[in-house]
Amino acid sequence: MSRYDDGAPPATRVTILGSGTCIPSLARSACAVLVETDGFRMLLDLGPGTMRRLLEAGVTIGEIDWIVLSHFHPDHSGELASFLFASRYGDEPRRRPLTLAGGPGLTRFMDGLRQVYGHWIALPPELFSLMELAGDAPGRRDAGAFSLQTACVDHNPESIALRITGRDGRSVVYSGDTGPCAGLTALARGADLLICEAALPDALQRPGHMTPPLTGRLAAEAGVGLLVMTHLYPACDRIDIESECRRFWSGPLLVAQDLMRIRPGYPMRETPCATTP
Repeated sequence: MSRYDDGAPPATRVTILGSGTCIPSLARSACAVLVETDGFRMLLDLGPGTMRRLLEAGVTIGEIDWIVLSHFHPDHSGELASFLFASRYGDEPRRRPLTLAGGPGLTRFMDGLRQVYGHWIALPPELFSLMELAGDAPGRRDAGAFSLQTACVDHNPESIALRITGRDGRSVVYSGDTGPCAGLTALARGADLLICEAALPDALQRPGHMTPPLTGRLAAEAGVGLLVMTHLYPACDRIDIESECRRFWSGPLLVAQDLMRIRPGYPMRETPCATTP
């Protein structure tokens, strides 16, 4: 396991918390990415195992300001109820307001969770807010220390990809789950970092998902600074997916690992993995 960081002063920083899928794995937790800048922390997806990975990265759940769900499949949202439960009944009560954002249907999704778990996952109104994001809405939205843009992608009706831009101007694009689509290419254009699913080898391609060659082609068309392939099913660990991606992408490339840290826009430098920032 490796940590990629250049040792520069604090700026936008990304930690891959979960690089896997719904398939249980000792090496890869389900989908989750942490984006940080200026003491502000945003979670992109919240699959099973995320809270443990956060602790391994030196971050508590009380330090998370925003959670954005790319869509509602369990490997992207399955730990949300546990996160809210722990936020209410943990050793230290939550003091920072938490915003939960997601695509169309987020309010209905949360109503369903409340029907199951009731008051056990209810946070005080002053500490919790919902924001539904329309993937086809133009412009940027304020998201604390970040600005946030979205695009509809080809997976579920509510599926969105995200572009997060920090105050340092560094941009991170997260695909969520998707097949190839023009909206994602446009959203990723010129991004410093593209974190894109490359779920299965080319020979096992499924509708609504990317393969390493498709991910490489997207990165080339969008002209991104660094491509990180993530959301990797076990079949990806049995072949050379980097070579598959290189059929179309010749730029900087990483195959995601849990707890990998990246500072977008800076040269990569490999150092020993650490579990604290």
